[in-house]
Amino acid sequence: MSNTAPLRPQPVASQHTPLKARNVAFDWADTPLHWIPGDPSSTHTINVLHLLLPAGERWFVHVYKQVLPYIRDERLRADVIGFIGQEAMHSQAHDDVLPRLKALGLDPTPYTAQVDWFFEKLLGDRTLPPGRARQWWLMERVALIAAIEHYTAFLGNWVLNAEALDAKGADPTMLDLLRWHGAEEVEHRSVAFDLFVHLDGGYRRRVRTWAAAFSALMFLWQRGTRFFMENDPTLIDGRAAVKDFLRGGRQGVLPTTGAMLRSIPQYLSRAYHPSQHGSTEQAIAYLDRSPAATAAAAPGGA
Repeated sequence: MSNTAPLRPQPVASQHTPLKARNVAFDWADTPLHWIPGDPSSTHTINVLHLLLPAGERWFVHVYKQVLPYIRDERLRADVIGFIGQEAMHSQAHDDVLPRLKALGLDPTPYTAQVDWFFEKLLGDRTLPPGRARQWWLMERVALIAAIEHYTAFLGNWVLNAEALDAKGADPTMLDLLRWHGAEEVEHRSVAFDLFVHLDGGYRRRVRTWAAAFSALMFLWQRGTRFFMENDPTLIDGRAAVKDFLRGGRQGVLPTTGAMLRSIPQYLSRAYHPSQHGSTEQAIAYLDRSPAATAAAAPGGA
């Protein structure tokens, strides 16, 4: 692999922790369609995660399994293997929400088919000759994952601290799913970036793939929110509106636009390292008390 103009920003050493996949057990029987009471728009904005993450995280795992032979650092290799295990578990946990949505009258299949095409076809393996072209496409995807993981860690840190969701009476099972997942995103937030730096680290590639990842995420997210609002059987003329997103941010049940915009120069800074943002200690503290994780770890659990 090329190592063109590598960036070696300094991580926060105390933030590293060995990674492991945690079993979880969620019971969706009592989760309502609008799990943030009285706020279908914010509910469905977050529900887009259940449409994007299963295919996206399966794609992460697929790409990283191809990359494993090129990793020359043993600790990073162990981190990547732990990352693969956690992402596989995330994909399954969000996939398990979809039958509940369908039972409540909102069939996500038309949209998930489009997301599957995006990750499996557009960003999937290509028939390329061995050598430089094949390595280039692999590195592009490694860099894309690093950029996407910047935003999954951002969202993970946000949901761990989103006390407004509790105050609004959000469904506790859904909150636990989001916070368990978010905590693991914070816990492993440095792995994708460290892998990118280890194998390539080119700043121009980092900027280029950030722009592609950010644009794709914004497009897919607004499209997913629109799909949910338009197909929600309880809404008459449901529409996704920017004003509702901004309102959710002001109320604290969604990230604010300002926080999202501030995350951009963070990632594009030449001194950026993911360990500088978020708290591993906070993440692990939640994982130690997550109802789904503790239920699965108990005798007879999942």
